[in-house]
Amino acid sequence: MARSTTRRLLAGAGTAATLLIGSTLAGISEQTAHAQGTPGLMEFRWDTDRDYRKLYYYQTSNIESDRSEWFLTLREKDRKTAILKLTVTVPDYFDAKLKPHRMRLCRTTVGGMMSRSKCLEEIPAVIQVNEDQTAIEVFPDTPLPSDGDYSLSIKLFNPQGKRMYQFNALVQAPGDVPMSGYRGSWLIDVD
Repeated sequence: MARSTTRRLLAGAGTAATLLIGSTLAGISEQTAHAQGTPGLMEFRWDTDRDYRKLYYYQTSNIESDRSEWFLTLREKDRKTAILKLTVTVPDYFDAKLKPHRMRLCRTTVGGMMSRSKCLEEIPAVIQVNEDQTAIEVFPDTPLPSDGDYSLSIKLFNPQGKRMYQFNALVQAPGDVPMSGYRGSWLIDVD
């Protein structure tokens, strides 16, 4: 008889403790988690083209209309030659204002789990945005060497609307033939 009474008391105390803890946890305000501004590990594409090359990027914020800095990075492994001219094509539905004085070309360290991407040194360059905001042209004062990681850093307010934007990198290498070739694409998501 004493055992059954003890079991009932323990079961009642356990239930009361569970309800107390549950009600306490329910009162804690929820914090929304924001995704990191780096590309995901897996990417799905409807049209799988073997010529598509995914390039690394980092953005300080991926929330719409928020102030952000984007690093469109060309890693050493993404190119084999020096860069004389870099052209970044911008989608025509990209509605954020691109201002050349808010852009810079720099040698970067690529971030990861424990560190952020950041500029190590700014590279002198002339940066131009065409009138309809569909292309950014970067002319470094001296050709960028093939070793090291380089980024186009863009400070802007993220565009409005939850969309994905594909920016393409076209690189012109020094040589006899002044022709730009496709190096890859940055697929950027704004939430």
